[in-house]
Amino acid sequence: MLLQEGDPAPDFTLPRDGGGEVSLAALRGRKVVLYAYPKDNTPACTQEAIDFNRLRREFADCGTELIGVSPDSVKRHANFKTKHGLDFPLLADETQILANAYGIWVEKKMYGRSYMGIERSTFLIDAEGRLARIWRKVKVEGHAEEVLAAARAL
Repeated sequence: MLLQEGDPAPDFTLPRDGGGEVSLAALRGRKVVLYAYPKDNTPACTQEAIDFNRLRREFADCGTELIGVSPDSVKRHANFKTKHGLDFPLLADETQILANAYGIWVEKKMYGRSYMGIERSTFLIDAEGRLARIWRKVKVEGHAEEVLAAARAL
């Protein structure tokens, strides 16, 4: 069943770049932007990360944690963060636990071949742990600004 706005956000605990873990339960009481992307260092994923990073202070100013997640490893995330100067956690969902819980591990097609991967999606989770807004099949241009406007309005 596909998650809907107003549903409780599925909890998760995943390893993060630089060591340690992040869990949604530990962030209760704060708004959270959880954005899921397919792969570090690809053009659209890099642009999306840079766009969110550029607005990270504005997200913090409206009480919102910013978190990225992909199937990449912790080490790959650390390299990606260093290369692009990113200043927010990137979670490693190598076994697709979060992706499956959020319904974003989907069949994709490219050049006539089918494969499983992340559907670029963003979830705005309110301070009580409910899904306030969901963006699926995200187009990167202008997306971070749209999510920031929704976080400010929440």
